[in-house]
Amino acid sequence: MFVKICGLSTAQDVAAAIAAGADAIGFVLTESPRRIEPAAARRLAEQVPAGVLTVAVFGREPSAEVRRAATAAGVGAVQLHGDHPPAAFAELRDLGLRLVRATSAAAGAGAACGDFGEDLLILDSPVPGSGEPWDWSELGANPPSGSWMLAGGLSPANVAEAIAAARPWGVDVSSGVEVRRGVKDPALITEFVQRAKAAG
Repeated sequence: MFVKICGLSTAQDVAAAIAAGADAIGFVLTESPRRIEPAAARRLAEQVPAGVLTVAVFGREPSAEVRRAATAAGVGAVQLHGDHPPAAFAELRDLGLRLVRATSAAAGAGAACGDFGEDLLILDSPVPGSGEPWDWSELGANPPSGSWMLAGGLSPANVAEAIAAARPWGVDVSSGVEVRRGVKDPALITEFVQRAKAAG
């Protein structure tokens, strides 16, 4: 089970995710309570061992801004969150980074990873960013093919249930491992990774 911990902003958070066995770490470079600057993301990414994927998360920024910020951050992957056309991924392919498409489950049910030229696919709740649990079984009945991650409302308390219902390749969490909005809890990060790996 591939596990991504997103929205990290401190060295302590990054260390906790690595120690717990996370496979990917996300840095938010778009408008968000978790937003950090590319230079800060680079400092954190430099602490991450080679086997762990570092991801810069963007929203509706134009490709030129994504390119500039991702390069400055020194990450291994770019995540475009929201309604992006295939052309947006094609414009970034020459960066040599892994491309991640994050969309709502309502838009992505039955899709395949790679439909838009992405390397990884994330299916978020029908209301992306809400942090609210939703009916994961909808995906279990018609799951995407390829390397796709389940997101939206996940926490240590429900990740095993969600994995059983949706049968994803991986899981992605942000608010579910926070003590308050934008502030991660190392203990919750550890518990989430352990439960997700056990369920997978």
